Amino acid sequence: MSDGLREIDVVVLAGGLGTRLQGVLGDVPKVLAPIHGRPFLDHLVDWLAGFGARRVVLCLGHLADKVVAHVASRPNPLDIVPVIEPQPLGTAGALRLARPQLTSDPVLVMNGDTWLEVDLAAFAQRHLAAGSLVSLLCVQVESAARYGRVEVDDRNHVTRFVEKDPDHTGPGMVSAGIALFAVQLLDRLEVMPGPSLERDVLQQLPPGSIRADLVPGAFIDIGTPDSLRAAPEVIPEIKPCASW
Repeated sequence: MSDGLREIDVVVLAGGLGTRLQGVLGDVPKVLAPIHGRPFLDHLVDWLAGFGARRVVLCLGHLADKVVAHVASRPNPLDIVPVIEPQPLGTAGALRLARPQLTSDPVLVMNGDTWLEVDLAAFAQRHLAAGSLVSLLCVQVESAARYGRVEVDDRNHVTRFVEKDPDHTGPGMVSAGIALFAVQLLDRLEVMPGPSLERDVLQQLPPGSIRADLVPGAFIDIGTPDSLRAAPEVIPEIKPCASW
């Protein structure tokens, strides 16, 4: 087990409605979607524990009671702190609500519906060495039609976030939904209003603030029925942590 995340709080954004999966999951929240017979959240928690993570702040909204009940029903290899939004706040709003629970610098922020095979300890080391305000994990995908694309300069600084374009069926660099935020950015959230972490916060930062960390690992977003069916081919069957 690595200890690379031992001093880093992890935020998992899992408050979305999961509209595209309701026909498949019914009243099961997306973060509890079954993969290899276990909820996706369990795989995520065990994976984070393998990098030494000790504390996860779980940002919840839709069907939050089901997630809280699941977390409480089993032993966990790390401390899980649920923060429940009173109404849909968006990703930026959810992070603002969770801010009082976050004490580390940096903080790892990740979507609760994406998976990327990556060494998070090495990612944290690169972030600290670069001294960036934000480090954003990115991957190259064969078809970027489902995603907003990321454009960078020759120093790997993000120059532009391109909105999702269904007609852009070619390859592209996209955000993998995992980032490290320096505490200075978290402190700016209160004066950067708006619900979207990408549009209302990241896209408003001065040039050179965001470093793109392009990695080759397997990536999937489980947010559609097709991708959820494909998830077991991408997400490894992670065994429960030995401390459970």
